[in-house]
Amino acid sequence: MDEEYDVIVLGTGLTECILSGILSVEGKKVLHIDRQDHYGGESASLNLTQLYKKFRPNGQAPEGLGRDRDWNVDLIPKFLMANGDLTNILIHTDVVRYMEFKQISGSYVYKDGRIAKVPANEMEAVRSPLMGLFEKRRMKKFLEFVGQYKDEEPSTHQGVDLDKNTMSEVYLKFGLEPGTRDFIGHAMALWHTDDYIKQPARETFERITLYVQSVARYGKSPYIYPLYGLGELPQGFARLSAIYGGTYMLDKPIDEIVYDEEGKVTGVRSGEETAKTKMVIGDPTYFPDKVRKTGKKVIRAVCILNHPVPNTENVDSVQIIIPQNQVRRKHDIYIAVVSSAHNVAAKGHYLAIVSTIIETDTPHIELEPAFNLLGPREDTLMGIAELYEPIEDGKKDNVFISKSYDSSSHFESTTDDVRDIYMRMTGEPLVVKKRPTVAEEELCQQ
Repeated sequence: MDEEYDVIVLGTGLTECILSGILSVEGKKVLHIDRQDHYGGESASLNLTQLYKKFRPNGQAPEGLGRDRDWNVDLIPKFLMANGDLTNILIHTDVVRYMEFKQISGSYVYKDGRIAKVPANEMEAVRSPLMGLFEKRRMKKFLEFVGQYKDEEPSTHQGVDLDKNTMSEVYLKFGLEPGTRDFIGHAMALWHTDDYIKQPARETFERITLYVQSVARYGKSPYIYPLYGLGELPQGFARLSAIYGGTYMLDKPIDEIVYDEEGKVTGVRSGEETAKTKMVIGDPTYFPDKVRKTGKKVIRAVCILNHPVPNTENVDSVQIIIPQNQVRRKHDIYIAVVSSAHNVAAKGHYLAIVSTIIETDTPHIELEPAFNLLGPREDTLMGIAELYEPIEDGKKDNVFISKSYDSSSHFESTTDDVRDIYMRMTGEPLVVKKRPTVAEEELCQQ
């Protein structure tokens, strides 16, 4: 370890692994260290023993849950948007060659005490119980407007300026009802509060477009998910980094971050060894003195079921969003459901992971609307996580710290953080270089 590196990365969370993979491909000499003995950090997938050790140290898993290795339970439940930024990075770097993905079978939204499928095509929209007949027509006109809108063609604007008009004004223009606004804003644009309504409509439009394009890519829903759990993602980028010369050390304690007289980082010490570097990336847990609490906490509940979620047509996987307005809250509640079909649970079992931002002193009661939708549970494991963010941008000391993973249902905020850190480190926007395919690499080696 007593060598000099261009970058030292601390922690093997997804954000850190994406950056180490990209920097390695760019020719940087990268050392990647984690004090834990498994990949993924806060975004790991755990087997049954690891899961109960984390959430219930003195408790045993219930009987009948099958083999330890049949379980890969995500600590941070999220899906990938089929057309989203992380999917594009995976394809561009060809990390997809190390993993398989399966589509999530449906996206549902909670309205008036029950759940209904978010329409994935016009036929589903016509049959949807989410709206009455006249509202369906208004919704159709709104979606046609979104699909046809082109900045350079004023004839498609219908008098709307996306950078000046708020989303509230756009909803009013199309006469959309509050329930429809809820489902557009929370189940399609995937906002987790209603703050977006007062903002210019541009970002909401872009989010709806991403949703529609992601649905169009595979049908059914906009989401995909890796077989064997989300822990496969950091491992895929770690493998990419290793192929390009990155060095990985798991189960390695970090005793000190070393700085010079000017306060700039010069290395990382573990025991008697010190690795030198002029740049460090890491997750918030390695830098307690350089991060602050955002003031928000996330509660997540891992629910083990032996049946599909009721009223979802017995699908093997689903996302359910409970918009905050529907349950008199300020933040949405998310339910991510996967099953043995994704190699993350024993045969005949389902994992429903519920998450939201805590608003009261009794957070477990805040999840009741979600629990009521799931039916009988074999077991429920709950954890609370404080959310952290870096105090400074890292340019002063060359220490670049990622943000905690939020309660959102997808990875777009994670890739935003990746791009932000890369920009702060290099002063340039991230452009992911296209990696040769397997066939092209084999050709080069001949």
